[in-house]
Amino acid sequence: MAAVTMQLCAAPTGVASSSSRTASSRSIAPLRCFTAAVRGQAVHQKAELRAAARQSVVARAAFAAEDEEQQYEQDDRFQERVVQIRRVTKVVKGGKQLSFRAVVVVGDEAGTVGVGCASAGEVIQAVKKAVADAKRNLVTVPLNKNSSFPHRIDGHFGAAKVMLRPAAEGTGVIAGGAVRVVLELAGVKNAFGKQLGTSNPLNNARAALEGIKSMRTFQQVADERGLPMADLMGLSA
Repeated sequence: MAAVTMQLCAAPTGVASSSSRTASSRSIAPLRCFTAAVRGQAVHQKAELRAAARQSVVARAAFAAEDEEQQYEQDDRFQERVVQIRRVTKVVKGGKQLSFRAVVVVGDEAGTVGVGCASAGEVIQAVKKAVADAKRNLVTVPLNKNSSFPHRIDGHFGAAKVMLRPAAEGTGVIAGGAVRVVLELAGVKNAFGKQLGTSNPLNNARAALEGIKSMRTFQQVADERGLPMADLMGLSA
């Protein structure tokens, strides 16, 4: 009888404690849901702000690129020749990404020439980007009165080696591949060119540019040495 009495007395206390815990949990649950909703909304707003900032940066870069391309397109002094178009792939996490690479040579046939290379998803866009890249890296050719080089030079770029030699009036441009395109658009009328290394058009074109950049006229050499032209040419008495 005493044990039964103790159980009966203890039962209401346990029921009361469980009911109080249930009531407290019911009161805390809406607060937790509200806190989680606020945190989720804050995270969502931060993600939207980051996405908007990223889109604005991309839009500014695209606008600047289009403005630069339009500026170059408005300049009609330069002629363009496509040397090579290749289909290239880039291995990414999801597989292979296909694109086209264009190598373009631009020049005004009056002593200015440049080589550009760019890749894009379409051939036309790749050519436009390559033209813009070539016009950003123009080189001046020191031509003499015969529309030839002032002296002989060898240009190197990577595994490519290009031999450039001056020629007399009426010889013409004796060269092949990308070197011939570079010399013609540069305004060279009489010269010899020979590819001695790789047959890669891009490397050969850039090797020709490196050789052209290394050329100096007699006046430039005289100014660097601080001598008059007569002393440099050995014409002084």
